[in-house]
Amino acid sequence: MSGAFLLARRYIAHHPVRSSVLAAGVALTLLLPIAVQLLVARYGDSLVRRARETPLVLGAPGSRYDLVLDSLYFQGRTPTPLSMAEVQEVLAGGLAVPVPLDTRGSAGGHPLVGTSPDYYSLRSLVCAEGELPLLLGECVLGARVARKEGLGVGDSLLTDQAALYDLAAAYPLKMHVSGVLAETGGPDDGAVFCSLETAWVAAGIGHGHGAAEEQKGTAVLRRDEQGIVLGAALREWNEVTPENIDSFHFHGGPGDLPVTGVLLAPRSDKARTLLRGRYQGRSDVQVLVPLAVMEELLGVVLRVKIFFDANSILVGVATALFLAVIVTLSLAVRRRERLTLKKLGCARSMVARLMATELALIVGAGAILASAGAALLVALAARGIGPL
Repeated sequence: MSGAFLLARRYIAHHPVRSSVLAAGVALTLLLPIAVQLLVARYGDSLVRRARETPLVLGAPGSRYDLVLDSLYFQGRTPTPLSMAEVQEVLAGGLAVPVPLDTRGSAGGHPLVGTSPDYYSLRSLVCAEGELPLLLGECVLGARVARKEGLGVGDSLLTDQAALYDLAAAYPLKMHVSGVLAETGGPDDGAVFCSLETAWVAAGIGHGHGAAEEQKGTAVLRRDEQGIVLGAALREWNEVTPENIDSFHFHGGPGDLPVTGVLLAPRSDKARTLLRGRYQGRSDVQVLVPLAVMEELLGVVLRVKIFFDANSILVGVATALFLAVIVTLSLAVRRRERLTLKKLGCARSMVARLMATELALIVGAGAILASAGAALLVALAARGIGPL
């Protein structure tokens, strides 16, 4: 261990408050730039990787960004619904496996994603406990949702009512948790998954109630030889049980039911090209390549990041000037110390090396603190905790 390093370390230890304040100032200056770099790198890689794993997305005409962000990450505005007839058309064509999504609902403040069993195969999702939802009214929780809500297999979760004061809106559906997905580190950890039928019931498109013949009073609008017409006063089930599951039904044909997007998994590269060509000339639907859309969106984000980088440079320059002022004042205050060192036989270069070592140790400590703080922020953001 060199003499300059030993003396610098002893001096810093002898003045802990002043040294800590300087190190903290350096750490706070470096924290935001390092955190921004780590977050952009992490989420950029995550977004691109998920988009690369999704060959095509089918949806109604509208914003490309809304369709991709909603279908892949369950974020942003919900796109205009598409009918299940489009899903049936893709299935009949045999060029791709369609994975329909209905992301209009939420449960406990988390995205409620109605989908088919093919989604779990496409995303390589498996249950850490329990099993995937097989029955109407069942759901499976992402790892982050289960951890945040403290729920597990056998518990129940209510869907959120879209309009609190709308008496005509569907009542919250009490879903039974059939499983918890293994953690993936992606958007699936923060979502609740169920079957399309369960999502439609939660949205009020389907419902269950007692037999029409048993209804009385204001629940019956008309009863004649042509049948029974039921009214809005009809009591509907808000929970699917083995006793009432057979009473749930949907109004409208299977092709009329809505989905917000369809993930397409082409069976080959040729099938992918044929699919894009088939939908290219249509104005009622759009087929997007998620990777191209996300790269375009990230290009906009990176252009905005330039301003953060410029700001970080200016803050760094200001910090360097601040440290220069501190060093200058420190040299003036420590003039007697330098004279003492000179009388003890220390060369002028040794004194300069001593001061530089002290500064390097303080800046290094600040950089370590900033890196640790940035890593903590990124880890909290990955677990859905904190402001990020």
